[in-house]
Amino acid sequence: MPRRFPIRAKLTVGALAPLFVAFFICSLTGLYIIDAKITSQAQEKVRTDLNSAREAYRNELHHIDELLELTADNPFAALSISSRNRPAISSLLTPLLHKKHLDILTAVDKKGRVLFRAHNPARFGDTPVDTYFIDQALRGKTVTGTTVLSPEQLAAEKDELTAQARIDVVTTPHSRPRQSSVERAGMVMVSAAPVLDSAGRVAGALYCAELLNNNNDLVDKIKDTVYEGVKFKGQDVGTATLFLGDTRIATNVHASDGRRAIGTQLSAEVYNRVILENRKWVGRAFVVNDWYLTAYEPIVGLRGEVIGSLYVGMLEKQYSALKNNVNTILGVVLFISSLIGLAVSGVIGTHLATPIKELEQLTRRVTLGERDLHIDVRSADELGDLAGGFNQMTRALAHRESEITMLNRSLEQKVLRRTAQLEEKNALLLETQADLAKAEKLADLGVIAAGVAHEINNPLAVIRGNIEFLEMCLPPDHANREEVGIISQQVERIAKIVGNLQVFARQKALRQGQVDIHELLDGILGQIGHQVPMDAITVVREYASDLAMIRGDGDQLRQVFTNLILNAVQAMGSKGVLTLTTKGVAPLDGCEVSVSDTGPGIGPGHLKKIFTPFFTTKDTGSGLGLSISYGIIKDHGGDIKVSSVEGKGTTFKVTIP
Repeated sequence: MPRRFPIRAKLTVGALAPLFVAFFICSLTGLYIIDAKITSQAQEKVRTDLNSAREAYRNELHHIDELLELTADNPFAALSISSRNRPAISSLLTPLLHKKHLDILTAVDKKGRVLFRAHNPARFGDTPVDTYFIDQALRGKTVTGTTVLSPEQLAAEKDELTAQARIDVVTTPHSRPRQSSVERAGMVMVSAAPVLDSAGRVAGALYCAELLNNNNDLVDKIKDTVYEGVKFKGQDVGTATLFLGDTRIATNVHASDGRRAIGTQLSAEVYNRVILENRKWVGRAFVVNDWYLTAYEPIVGLRGEVIGSLYVGMLEKQYSALKNNVNTILGVVLFISSLIGLAVSGVIGTHLATPIKELEQLTRRVTLGERDLHIDVRSADELGDLAGGFNQMTRALAHRESEITMLNRSLEQKVLRRTAQLEEKNALLLETQADLAKAEKLADLGVIAAGVAHEINNPLAVIRGNIEFLEMCLPPDHANREEVGIISQQVERIAKIVGNLQVFARQKALRQGQVDIHELLDGILGQIGHQVPMDAITVVREYASDLAMIRGDGDQLRQVFTNLILNAVQAMGSKGVLTLTTKGVAPLDGCEVSVSDTGPGIGPGHLKKIFTPFFTTKDTGSGLGLSISYGIIKDHGGDIKVSSVEGKGTTFKVTIP
């Protein structure tokens, strides 16, 4: 049958159609990359720049705080303020003005009265009003942060500060309406620190501050650090600004006349988001007279209120120019590629018709399962290489299929091995997590126990003293003498419980030394009879003959094993077998000590809680013995475990490196 549409035409059309589809898709993709990706990356850079600006701001606060704390910790400062020696305070504070540009540097006594102002020495004796940071410093707290001072507060510290703080507000497009056209308050970086006398009491306080109104040093430092002076057509690419409320008080954004745009306002949309809602703003915003990619962050005052914002931004024009350039380059490349593809597709269509058809038929046979098929190589070009590659492919398919079968079997074996290893690691991880949780719980309970013991000791001492006095006052044959004795016994019992709490809470350092475990255990067995009857108890010693000396705290280890042996004897009651077993632990060069009894055992429900502080099944116990023992063994880098069978007995195993 005659062919209505030859393979050559099909190849040509087939080559051209994808080319034009690719042209359309690439155009859309390019526009998407330009409009979305570049803008997104630019906004992300602005967000990162805001983080850098925040760190620069915090570093400035840290420098002020560090300088003030060094001065406040000076013993000479405490002596001078306590004695109200103004010449001495002056000699201490005046040199600080040369180390750091401080607009305010003042010392007050413990009642808040001004002793010395470095910038206004003639004014002293007054009490600054509405100064949260001074109140906190006089309570013993060091305070550093940002706050707003009224014109009266600024004038009291330095007359020139009111003029520096004054800013004429300039209305800008998109800004919110404002009642006052002048900003007189000042935003300051402030730090206040207590001055303690030799007894640790607050003798007074020092506070210093740097006024940010019309002070462009910080914003210029941020711009130079973050943007390194990069310009676009003579205009700075990056800018930084400090806002008090909605008013620029320090900035390197320039107005149309070339001056810094101090006094211009924040747009209403950004003001509502940053100042009123206390949230960051990252996005496109109109700044003074141009569009910027911006990031704003609230500046929070000492009391947690939003008093202003920190801004960084980059000109949007440079990214618009970048988009246009990329669009132009992309269009030229795609147009040239289309012309070249049109020419090449016609040539390729002519040469590929016959070989491609033959290859198509052979590939169908391969699909049906035939192997080792062969096609004649008629040319030494890519088609010839394709034919040769097809021949190699058919020969390799059978070989690859057998290899894949072998690899599948090997992979299954590896998966099984890895699964087993993973299960083992998961079990170890769960055990480690349980140990960490137990250690954290013991640490928290230790803090609580220390506080409880401390609070109980004070009233307990009063009760004990009154009981002793009452015993001295009552004659021996008095009718209430017995009740007083019972009260005294219960007070002693409380004192013993408080003592256990203090032992549990105290993190006592180990006194390392050489310890003979066998000698330690024998010593405990020799003395345990003074605490509990041992007549009906059979002691079995299964000591390892080659057990080496270990390094540890002998007193604390004696406490651990005394507690374990005493618990075992008490559990057995009047009759039983106490078995002490020791053996070496080669990897750790340590030992393992087992304490076993033939008592009634411990139920599964109690076994999980046995090392929990204050858990006990005894009528008279405090429940701290095993918790203390657990902490001591963990301090030695060891481990303590328990196993029990109800009706047969309990075994504690202690491993010590």
